[in-house]
Amino acid sequence: MIKPVLALLAFALIGGCAGLGTLQQAAKPNDLYLLTPKSTFSSALPRIQKQIVVEEPTATAAVNTDQIAIQPTPLQVQYLPRARWVDRAPLIVQTLLVESYENSGKVAAVGRSTVGLRADYVIAPDLREFQGIVVQETENSKSVRIEVRMNIKVIDEYEDKIIASSSFQENVVAASEQTPDLIKAFDKALGRAMRDAVEWSIRRINTHVVNNPRSNPN
Repeated sequence: MIKPVLALLAFALIGGCAGLGTLQQAAKPNDLYLLTPKSTFSSALPRIQKQIVVEEPTATAAVNTDQIAIQPTPLQVQYLPRARWVDRAPLIVQTLLVESYENSGKVAAVGRSTVGLRADYVIAPDLREFQGIVVQETENSKSVRIEVRMNIKVIDEYEDKIIASSSFQENVVAASEQTPDLIKAFDKALGRAMRDAVEWSIRRINTHVVNNPRSNPN
């Protein structure tokens, strides 16, 4: 009768050690990652003497999180372990769009929708894609393509109507499946999409102002 008892005790100790190891691993802090605004734009962009407000982008539940989404298959979403964005992805994109408009030097003022800025025009983004897609997998490695897609609507606040709408998508294959390389690919894809969106929206607003001088009184 002694051997079964010892065996049971040994099993319990092993189980306890495994549980402790899991707790210790779970207690490890997440690595936090941020992305950068766009700072280089076409020198031919017109300057608009209007105030712009950027709304928080709408997004699906899979994207509206601080976790970094990866799709191993088209019907499955997973998240990188022990790695997170510094904030929810839509809030990051909103902040970076505001900074990118500021960096363009082509708008009179720009801010978030929460700061109470009286807007002449509102930028309403919809973050459709913001994840990595596993496009090829071998026994030892994976090839991951980062996909970023934003739909942008420009709203004339004075007339309360949409004056322009377009979609901007960029895909970048990461140098490796390692987290730092994935983040670099996210940064590159988002930067390209934001540059195109900012330049397009500034041109559309300028065209609207020129063609409708009385619709947006200063």
